[in-house]
Amino acid sequence: MEIVTKKRMQIFTGRGYPELAGQVADHLGMRLGDVDIHEFADGQIYLRYRENVRGSDVFVVQTHCTPVNDSIWEQLLLIDAAKRASAKRIIAVVPYYGYARQDRKARSREPISARLLADMLTVAGADRVVAVDLHSGQIQGFFNQPMDSLTALPLLVGWLIEHCADEHLVISSPDAGGVKLAQKFQSRLPDASIAFLAKTRTAHNVAKTLAVVGEVEGHTCVLVDDMIDTAGTICGAAEALMERGARTVVAVATHPVLSGPAVERLAASPIERVVVTDTLPLPAGCHLDKIAVVSVAPILAATMKAIFEDESVSELFDDLNQR
Repeated sequence: MEIVTKKRMQIFTGRGYPELAGQVADHLGMRLGDVDIHEFADGQIYLRYRENVRGSDVFVVQTHCTPVNDSIWEQLLLIDAAKRASAKRIIAVVPYYGYARQDRKARSREPISARLLADMLTVAGADRVVAVDLHSGQIQGFFNQPMDSLTALPLLVGWLIEHCADEHLVISSPDAGGVKLAQKFQSRLPDASIAFLAKTRTAHNVAKTLAVVGEVEGHTCVLVDDMIDTAGTICGAAEALMERGARTVVAVATHPVLSGPAVERLAASPIERVVVTDTLPLPAGCHLDKIAVVSVAPILAATMKAIFEDESVSELFDDLNQR
């Protein structure tokens, strides 16, 4: 007996951020798969695929947005259910990887939560993981399976080229740890110069800018980072740049976590524009005119297509997808 096998691709998502998953499916000319997710009376999550996934390449798209732990758990259940339903290959697509900042023991008796999450995705049954702009590149080493760390850098650079083409840009890192990221932006903007800021952190989500290294006076400064959480770092850096004579400040980041007082801080800050992607949904009530959102759906769709067709992912980003 001979059988000509065919590959089949299916996309599913949880309740975390279905709008982004829907945009990805639209770019691929597909529809999201049907899955039943609801809760029992005691809060436990029930999940069941409503269509056959046997032999398919199943892409489980779920960003780890608020409530983070629920979003993670839903993705784990989706992966486990697909494995037990005989999916051929399961790819976890995680636009924003939760717990990424807990990638090492900064103090004694702390967990390495990013590693624990990697283990959970692996044990659940993910054959491959895709994420966007990991906070730390070393997280890739937490996986024994293929791990694709994508970057939104080309999308953000495209926005800068379109909206700031006539200005001399100074690419600025809000701390010394982001200098490499700033250099990558500068490599795509050959007429730009670079500066960075030294900061100290006095507590969780509390940072203080100490000094600015580089020429910023009279120029448009572009603060680049992988995420904006409470916005303390980015707003403090913007104030420091303005104090040193910057003409204007634009903030660019991939992940708009925007927790706690972030929106109020950004509204009151001297930052003229805040450019982020849609790896996370903006918080409810966030209607700042200064926030511009660039969609990562095209790069996620292109990556998923390359994985399904067994093509190179790194070539999509000219090998710039490593932090």
